[in-house]
Amino acid sequence: MTMGKALAHDSATLHVTGAARYIDDLPVPTGCLHLAFGLSKVARGVITAVDLTEVRTAPGVVRVLTAADLPHVNDISSAAHDEPLLATGEVHYHGQPIFLVIATSHRAAREAAARAKVEISAKDAILTIDQAVSLRSYFEGGPLTWARGDAEAVMPEADHVIEGEIEIGGQEHFYLEGQVSLAEPQDNGDMVVKSSTQHPTEIQHKVAEALAVPFHAVRVETRRMGGGFGGKESQGNALAIACAVAAHLTGQPCKMRYDRDDDMVITGKRHDFKIRYKAGVDKRGRFLAVEFDQFVRCGWSMDLSLPVADRAMLHADNAYYLPNVRITSHRLKTNTCSATAFRGFGGPQGVMGIERVVDHVAHQLGLDPLVVRQRNFYTKSKVQETPYGQPVKGFILPDMVKTLVESSDYHTRRGAVATWNDENETLKRGIALTPVKFGISFTLTQMNQAGALVNVYSDGSITINHGGTEMGQGLFQKVAQVAASGFGIGIGDVRITATDTGKVPNTSATAASSGSDLNGMAVKAAVDEIRGRMARLMGQLYQAKPREVKFKGGKVSVGQEILTFRDVARLCHENRVSLSATGFYATPDISWDRTIGRGNPFYYFAHGAAVTEVVMDRLTGENRILRCDILHDAGQSLNPAIDIGQIEGGYVQGAGWLTTEELVWDDTGRLRTHAPSTYKIPACSDRPEVFNIALWNGKNHVPTIYRSKAVGEPPLMLGISAFLALSHAAAACGETYPNLHAPATPERLFFAAKRAAK
Repeated sequence: MTMGKALAHDSATLHVTGAARYIDDLPVPTGCLHLAFGLSKVARGVITAVDLTEVRTAPGVVRVLTAADLPHVNDISSAAHDEPLLATGEVHYHGQPIFLVIATSHRAAREAAARAKVEISAKDAILTIDQAVSLRSYFEGGPLTWARGDAEAVMPEADHVIEGEIEIGGQEHFYLEGQVSLAEPQDNGDMVVKSSTQHPTEIQHKVAEALAVPFHAVRVETRRMGGGFGGKESQGNALAIACAVAAHLTGQPCKMRYDRDDDMVITGKRHDFKIRYKAGVDKRGRFLAVEFDQFVRCGWSMDLSLPVADRAMLHADNAYYLPNVRITSHRLKTNTCSATAFRGFGGPQGVMGIERVVDHVAHQLGLDPLVVRQRNFYTKSKVQETPYGQPVKGFILPDMVKTLVESSDYHTRRGAVATWNDENETLKRGIALTPVKFGISFTLTQMNQAGALVNVYSDGSITINHGGTEMGQGLFQKVAQVAASGFGIGIGDVRITATDTGKVPNTSATAASSGSDLNGMAVKAAVDEIRGRMARLMGQLYQAKPREVKFKGGKVSVGQEILTFRDVARLCHENRVSLSATGFYATPDISWDRTIGRGNPFYYFAHGAAVTEVVMDRLTGENRILRCDILHDAGQSLNPAIDIGQIEGGYVQGAGWLTTEELVWDDTGRLRTHAPSTYKIPACSDRPEVFNIALWNGKNHVPTIYRSKAVGEPPLMLGISAFLALSHAAAACGETYPNLHAPATPERLFFAAKRAAK
């Protein structure tokens, strides 16, 4: 039984030796051409003149395309049809593609693109949340509100009312492998596309639309990505479509990859938010009423902003019962790159809002924030509903937090932090414990499905193909373990092949933390079908009932007879028993009406909690994470080693989002933090000096794959504890609430400490 074993990532050796092949490592076909976009240098305006003469005559250039040269649909959007591949008449953000260069080399294409003479009559650009609000620049025509009870009426009855506002910055995905695609024309006008994408089916559909061919004429393949984090859910569309169109027009293979600067300028980021809040609590800090206004900078096109903003609303409660609550979401249209999916998909911003409220309430009441959290938790004894009407079942956070408080020695350390701060004028310490309750499922119900193809060969070896994509998170290994366990064989006998739309159709994106849940169950269904056929044959050959046939340790036993799995596979082939099967899974018990904000959008909730201790220099704002203790709920873990790795990475990425990763646009709408030299992701030296991680030992209460739980996105929100620990340190500089904003850069911490001292 390989299930639950801490096995290494299937490509671990390839990763560390550099032998893992990504799209840019593949030998390109003879005659392959290379592409580059010519980009807008204006955030908003009307194109008045385009002179591409010098571009077309540049060395190595084969062809240059504008929107007018595209053969069919000029659209790369996920659903709204509001995002052209190449600008038509107007530009809407600094970095928007205007034309496409096709050349004999990557360098030749980029150098040629720089020779363009484009004249744009600039208009006033809408760049900030405040500007968009004042001009009522909305998607969907205006704010969307979901509510329960009557927060406005109850608020005056509260013993204490607190109000505030927090700004939460965006985040660059900073995947190690940039966006890249390779298209190869085939017979009959067909196209094979190799794309670094989390959503091969969307690439297939968008390329087919651009070429005006049926879906079956386009095959998309993805073996692995060098990171995705949501940035490759929709952002790969532009490259794949450009390559396919260029290959179609030239009859030659075409490849495109962004340089890091272009990647950061062109592609979308995590949505930045401004959240205004008002909360009424009783004398013990228990919530009576809460009001949120979530202002979301979506960028210039819709992309995935609506479901991202929805999920932020869905996580505005996090782990707390809010009897009277109003949540209003403002989806704002701005002249910045179109914000897109990012690990957590809006959930982290929603969680940040309520955690800030808890922290502010605790400060005003003079309580430990942990006490306020525990007093407001959903209860285990009585099933309570979220603001959107879903019963909170299997809620284990009270027990998890109690365990983490003891294992991390929280109370003793909080006392030590207070003593330190009393004795030290310059260096201030902070500590915070924050929980997370994260809903698992796509909020678009139709996405909660998966298919798989399992083939057993006559030598007993197995290949698997499924709709999930591998971006370093270990999905392939987990799914291979599902198959190996089902057949009772070793993991070395199972091979998962590249995700391929020609093998498993109509797949969902690998997102929403659902990769293992969906694809694991689909593979299990196919494995169960094949194993059932094998058992029936063995029963016939050895006069036994199929249920008496056992698969374990690479052997198949029937009564006293013991055969190798390989021998049984050979026997099945000789007896004309099919050893190939497809599997399918659709998540049960979910329903959602986003218009009214009611339903059960999630199959279950994953939980976690983290304690972070920090130190900061009040004179400079410089800071460091000293220690982090995490207890995370992975259900019955499919692979503890991979899950712990995801938790480590999720925490560090979440802490980076809230502390060092700052996106800066200037007054012209140009992104100034567009390279590693100007954008600070966490380095090895930024990880906690003491980093303790444990998995909560408990099965999922719903029948997921081997009772496991999703572990991709929930750990990112554990990084909120680092932000609130820094807020605690800043608060130690005085009596006033420091009103810290994210990311908590040294500059912001310096001024927060000054505010606290007033």
